[in-house]
Amino acid sequence: MLKYLKKYWWFCIIAALFMVGEVSMDLLQPDLMRDIVDNGVLKSDIDLIITVGVKMILLVLAGGLSGMLCGVFANLAGQQFGNDLRKDLFSKIMNLSFQQTDKISTGSLVTRLTNDVTQVQNMVMMSVRGFVRNTVMFAGGIFMLYRQSPKFAFIAACGLPFVIFFVFFFLKKASPLFAVVQKKLDGINNIMQENIMGARVVKAYVKEKHELERFDNANEELCGTNLRVQTLLAFMGPCMNIVLNVCIVIVILVGGITFKEGGDMTPGRIMASLTYLAQILHGITFMANIFQTFTRAKASADRINEVLESPEIIRGGSFDGKTEQKGKIEFRNVSFAYPEASGDYVLENISFTVNPGETLAIIGGTGSGKSSLIHLIPRFYDADKGEVLVDGVNVKEYELAALRKKIAIVLQKAELYSRTIEANIRWGKADADPWEIKKAAEIAQADDFICNTEFGYHTVVAERGHSLSGGQKQRISLSRAVLKDSEILIFDDSTSALDLRTEARLYEALNKEFPDTTKIVIAQRIASIKGADRIAVLDDGKISAIGTHDELMADSPIYRDIFNSQLKEGGEQLD
Repeated sequence: MLKYLKKYWWFCIIAALFMVGEVSMDLLQPDLMRDIVDNGVLKSDIDLIITVGVKMILLVLAGGLSGMLCGVFANLAGQQFGNDLRKDLFSKIMNLSFQQTDKISTGSLVTRLTNDVTQVQNMVMMSVRGFVRNTVMFAGGIFMLYRQSPKFAFIAACGLPFVIFFVFFFLKKASPLFAVVQKKLDGINNIMQENIMGARVVKAYVKEKHELERFDNANEELCGTNLRVQTLLAFMGPCMNIVLNVCIVIVILVGGITFKEGGDMTPGRIMASLTYLAQILHGITFMANIFQTFTRAKASADRINEVLESPEIIRGGSFDGKTEQKGKIEFRNVSFAYPEASGDYVLENISFTVNPGETLAIIGGTGSGKSSLIHLIPRFYDADKGEVLVDGVNVKEYELAALRKKIAIVLQKAELYSRTIEANIRWGKADADPWEIKKAAEIAQADDFICNTEFGYHTVVAERGHSLSGGQKQRISLSRAVLKDSEILIFDDSTSALDLRTEARLYEALNKEFPDTTKIVIAQRIASIKGADRIAVLDDGKISAIGTHDELMADSPIYRDIFNSQLKEGGEQLD
């Protein structure tokens, strides 16, 4: 992650220099205090006391100014580092394949993008300020202490191994728990996301108490792990303070004995030595806290790198998408299995062709592979065997953007964003003018209900479209796809919330306005697809039959069973 900090190295250097200035001022204070005690107080020299006192005040002001400037530049480095890292991480998440996002939970990705980045960002700021401060304080303190008395420096050196032992002992014990804490936080975020997104289901089934207990359990696990970490670290401070206090007592004893025996020791020198000793050992204590931050940040950095270093599973080719044919789709002996499905094929040996301008409908039972099939066309997933071709070119040879520009897809679950209806539709074409947006909505049978809202196309949609009905959300999503005006239009059971009359008007408008656009329609209702040029019947991952409605009624037992169950046994009536 150092590459993200290289751009701001001069902020780090300036911050470090100001920190050296602040620490230098702090290191001069005890020596000046020694001068006041030995040469001012003991000798009743008021002028010296005033002179040195003013000098100390000026040094304090200079040190404070240096500290503030250090904080400014350290924060500039840390915030810019975090900003760049967060943007790159988000960009990487947006480019992960469905296979990768299926493996890493949404809650975990949110934690990595927020909490983990913050941990690493804090580590950068702590490094620039705390690490420099305590390193200079330790080295400078040893030097100044040695100037007061080599004996005192020796005492500090004797206490140092014990302090280092406690630091490494407790951090080694706590280090593995930091990664566990972040994983527990993932669990909290997952539960929160599921319950916020599924709030209506929770309320409908009166499961608030159950979900609260689930959240409580996850929260208690997080608190328990955090408590174990903090308990370990809580022991580290007192142990180090014991070493500090023992060293202080020894310095007082040695200094007192030396003074009593008539040596060169003075009260001011002893006072200064005690202050330097405290600075040295406190510097080590704070360094331990920095190591704790480093250890915690390393766990977060590993989790961030896991995402940043994820390989490109869906890698685009070099073809720019310019073809003579427009809208031809071909499957050649295609087989596909989801990566986590232990090799069981969802689709097996699929072959068919959709010609430009043709409408192909796909019908089949739940789990027959309908959605999986159309996900291979825009390369949400890649086929394990065989080829998928668009306009005569294997989809793997296309640049991803070029391939997906050819395709407008409306998925089974309508995805809307908390912005105006117009802005949601405009996703299909960023530079569309209001007339084009209205025309697309008219084709998708959405214009009437949009105009009846309080602010029309400027009505703001609630998060995830909760302020709209299922049919309204689907029609806005359909408007977005229509506005894109692509060569291929794919509806993945995206008219299920529409009544048959509205659906019929939708397809009539599409055929009138886009006669040359290739259309693939997945539906559960035969009434929705009866008028398609051809209908493919999927059964257990294989195409059992393909043809017109009349041909399938004559030749496909599976299609006849679906027809009979829907239209002859009290189901919808076919016009």
